[in-house]
Amino acid sequence: MGKYTEDAGRLLDLVGGKGNISAVTHCMTRMRFVLVDPGKADAEAIEELPSAKGTFTQAGQFQVIIGNDVADFYQEFTAISGIEGVSKEAAGANQNPLQRAMGILGEIFAPIIPVLICGGLILGFRNIIGEVNFFTDAGAFDLQHGTKSIADMWTFWNGMYNFLWVIGEAVFHMLPVGICWSVTRKMGTTQILGIVLGLTLVSPQLLNGFSVATATAEDIAAHTYDFGFHSFLGTGYQGQVIASLMAAFVLVWLEKFFTRVTPEIVRMIVVPFMSLVPAVFIAHLVVGPIGWAIGNAIAEVVNWGLSSDVRVLFAALFGAVYAPLVMTGLHHMTNAIDTQLVNQLGYTTLWPMIALSNIAQGSAVLAMTVLQRRNERAEQVNIPACISCYLGVTEPALFGVNLKYKFPLVCGMIGSACAAMVCTGFGVQALSIGVGGLPGILSIVFNFWGIFAACMLIAIVVPFALTYFVGMRQLGEKDRGVVTAAAPAKAPEAAAPAPSAAATDRVLLAPLSGTVRPITEMPDPVFSSKAMGDGLAIEPAAGADTVVGPADATVVATMPGSNHAIGLVLDDGMELLVHVGVDTVEMGGDGFACLVEQGQRVSAGQPLMTFSAEKIRAAGYPTAVAFVVTGEGSATGLALLDGMDAEAGVTTVATYRA
Repeated sequence: MGKYTEDAGRLLDLVGGKGNISAVTHCMTRMRFVLVDPGKADAEAIEELPSAKGTFTQAGQFQVIIGNDVADFYQEFTAISGIEGVSKEAAGANQNPLQRAMGILGEIFAPIIPVLICGGLILGFRNIIGEVNFFTDAGAFDLQHGTKSIADMWTFWNGMYNFLWVIGEAVFHMLPVGICWSVTRKMGTTQILGIVLGLTLVSPQLLNGFSVATATAEDIAAHTYDFGFHSFLGTGYQGQVIASLMAAFVLVWLEKFFTRVTPEIVRMIVVPFMSLVPAVFIAHLVVGPIGWAIGNAIAEVVNWGLSSDVRVLFAALFGAVYAPLVMTGLHHMTNAIDTQLVNQLGYTTLWPMIALSNIAQGSAVLAMTVLQRRNERAEQVNIPACISCYLGVTEPALFGVNLKYKFPLVCGMIGSACAAMVCTGFGVQALSIGVGGLPGILSIVFNFWGIFAACMLIAIVVPFALTYFVGMRQLGEKDRGVVTAAAPAKAPEAAAPAPSAAATDRVLLAPLSGTVRPITEMPDPVFSSKAMGDGLAIEPAAGADTVVGPADATVVATMPGSNHAIGLVLDDGMELLVHVGVDTVEMGGDGFACLVEQGQRVSAGQPLMTFSAEKIRAAGYPTAVAFVVTGEGSATGLALLDGMDAEAGVTTVATYRA
């Protein structure tokens, strides 16, 4: 009998048996199942297996976290079940067309979110220095009766207020450029064509889209294009999301079509011309006007729901269901709606509720942290998930804690609904999207800071109180980590062996050049929740494409076929995992190369594997690299260092004694 034979057999039964498995595969850390009926999987019982570190469902796959030994577990599981292999298409078999569409939409908006956050902070800052009247005509500070802003009082701040709009305009008015680029990046077509298409949508030769309503007869005549048989008003699509998306997908379809039918010898000449030129005409004559009408209609419907007499009920519903939307991936549609609202109205009342939902789910986890303060294994998940949630990233909390126990999810939904009703009832407005969780107040119009702070307090107190009191009844002593009287207690002196007198200071070097951040910022709930262990997230620097040894070690795991991760064990027993990107196992090794073999001895700074960040981005996956300590061995006092730019094989990113 193999090491995992018993657990593998039990797992087969707990996922619903062989007949419930369409396909199964594994990556470096987890088993990935495509189940016929996901409801048959007993996640609670699976998490009790000694070899399982947790479960979650993502992108239509039921995933069981195993750890570094997942390859051995997989072999024993497939030997027992007789099921092996899964294609990338099969991995999405459990997703309906709407889920797949939302997934694509999410991957399109993901690379744009950072600039939207930046733009939102800039607009918030401009609002404070230029739109809020802090002073009277005499120069006295009087927020209630003030008539002059900071920009009105000082030349420097007036110049800052005006100049910052250069960035604000680039972010929000020129947004179609970023959208068209991101669509071509996601769909694997020529990105520069997407950029040029986006530029044609906001060209200064066209009538600015924000000026159409006030355009004079002379403006209209100057921007009308007459082809004899047909004429149209050349209108820019500044800030238009739906129209930009539709135009970009027209370009993608044309490029793929002409690439397929054009001989390779003339493809470089024919494909760009036959793709871009028709796409520009179709964008301005057909899909642009249609997209504009659709975008405006959606924005008007949502704005009506958030400003009508039933807005409080609308807010209660949205606040309650937003967290479940995140778990299904359907929340990505709100990015497009929010952005449309910002560009059409100058603000959005939808985003504040999203920030409050983040806080509410984090507060439910905070209550679980208090309830499970004696459960060491739960604390390793709860604390980083709570921090992540309060900073606006809810997936670790939702999948790792709240969904697992169910009642924290419901309590968070109730708290979110309560906060959303107050927020929308008072008409709280946000200048932009992207700044979520507790920092979300920075995106709120200054005049609403007071009421939004009160809403944040509701989103903290209500879910915490509900989760705590329900948890006192629902959680058993085992979940709470309470030791019963019958349980033998360890003698204090035997709790942990004293460090060896010969212990020495040791270091781990950066396995990759790039920006080092806490593992909680890794865009993958398995890593960010620390289910695999503590570690670091490294965003590769430009041109950084080689993973090197962080210390002298032995290679204990590679990923033949995908080559996207590698496992190491040091002489002192410390186990390390370097995992490049998120879900990059789906790329089938395209862009990756492993330079070492399992069992090989390697030294610090020695190249271990190479990868193409550009191919990872083109495939639609994050490029962040997880550097995880999956086992400490004889190490003590492990300290992980982040918040810096590291050089591969040179910069120290961790210290410990062994």
